[in-house]
Amino acid sequence: MSINSSFWKWKEWDISWSISKNSSCTSNINILLIHGFGASKRHWRNNQNILGHSFNCFAIDLLGFGESSQPYAKLDYEKGGNYRVKYCFDLWGEQIADFCTQKINGPIFLIGNSIGGIVALKAAQILKGNCQGLILLDCAQRKMDDKRLKSNDVLMNFIRPILKTLVRQRIISNSLFKRAANRKIIEQILKKAYPSGKNIDEELIEILYKPSQRRNSAEAFRGFINLFDDYLATDLFDQVQCNIHLIWGEKDPWESLNEAKEWEKKYSNIKSLDVIKEAGHCPHDENPEETNNFILKIIQETK
Repeated sequence: MSINSSFWKWKEWDISWSISKNSSCTSNINILLIHGFGASKRHWRNNQNILGHSFNCFAIDLLGFGESSQPYAKLDYEKGGNYRVKYCFDLWGEQIADFCTQKINGPIFLIGNSIGGIVALKAAQILKGNCQGLILLDCAQRKMDDKRLKSNDVLMNFIRPILKTLVRQRIISNSLFKRAANRKIIEQILKKAYPSGKNIDEELIEILYKPSQRRNSAEAFRGFINLFDDYLATDLFDQVQCNIHLIWGEKDPWESLNEAKEWEKKYSNIKSLDVIKEAGHCPHDENPEETNNFILKIIQETK
């Protein structure tokens, strides 16, 4: 079964998306896979075809990533232009909601990894009853957001204004991006993100490296690292109408499993938390077999 890719015109931008659908499958269930920061629809390489055997399985590149358009970033204090955009969860959430309405045109399950989880939450808030369920894989906890800053963290309170001033400068953000956008650094990051080391291969490195070499690839990076006051997942849990399910890598180095457990206890619409042993921040790629089984089970039990 093949994955068919195409482009969708959203506002003035080109959005890359793909679908995997078994021709013999009569399911009317749609699922949309939403990647995390720095990734793309191809990061679901070990999931889309498998899930496409049972459902109509879509994947999409968020604006600024993968093969989608990469407009220049506009920060809050900067004057806008025809091709400048504020990269934020409102923007990406609107993109996903519009795609679901215009291209899928039916009830949908949204599945997001990392910041893709917050994008999925925001889109579900917009879609209301048309979103049948959310599956969040190692959803971003956004520890650098202003709302998470503790008043007694004296050092961070001192450093933070300096940090904000520095990363606003395009020369600084471009320099940081250029340093990270090489195969050796990508491999080092992957070894931390995938603690078991499973499925770190040349294909994965190329999936992350190739989009970073496009002309405006540093722009979404600049926009995102300047998001110091945007949605937290906890701002949105109570704002969605559907059930939420969490899947988490046991050894995620960045998003705390303990915090996810607190979420499950606190929010009544979080119905499950499945933990994948030995996996890190991207369990769908590090341990796709177990992740796919959890996703299939959740959706089949929701029908």
